[in-house]
Amino acid sequence: MKRTSVQVTDNHDRDRQVPGPPDPFALPVPETVPALPATFRPTRTRVAVFAVSAVLVVTLVVVALILPDTGPTAWSTPERVAFAAIGPLISAGLYLLARPRIVADERGVTVVNTVRTQHLEWAQIVRVNLRPGDPWVLLDLDSGEVLPAMGIQASGGRAARRAAGELRALVDEHTRTERDD
Repeated sequence: MKRTSVQVTDNHDRDRQVPGPPDPFALPVPETVPALPATFRPTRTRVAVFAVSAVLVVTLVVVALILPDTGPTAWSTPERVAFAAIGPLISAGLYLLARPRIVADERGVTVVNTVRTQHLEWAQIVRVNLRPGDPWVLLDLDSGEVLPAMGIQASGGRAARRAAGELRALVDEHTRTERDD
């Protein structure tokens, strides 16, 4: 067995960290922390839901008006009203998709998802994440849980990443300690 020697040098540069390439998935850091109260909503989803709801209601009302009122397939007035009323009922269900939002104020963050609302104190939020493949922002909580916050959805593209960066900046600002641990 051949022995080799290892040369040990005094290298003070080893403690210095050389910055690597920038993380393409890192959240953008805003120039300034947004003013409170701040509300984050998925704009594209809301526009799509409200547009579909409007088209649905108008279409069902028009169809109810042109249904035959005489002949073998006659529709009575109560049947027409019931048919037209289906549109607003379906739209109310679709509203659940447009409901999500995140509201940050001095007391903390309120996360409104489709059917559940949860208020968090600033200290409860450990980190704001929007990683590749995540459908929306995920909040790491001090309890070890991960709370989905559908108010910022990845489908929003750059605007969603910017909003997630702003929310992260708000969390960092309101959870900073003297030691900043």
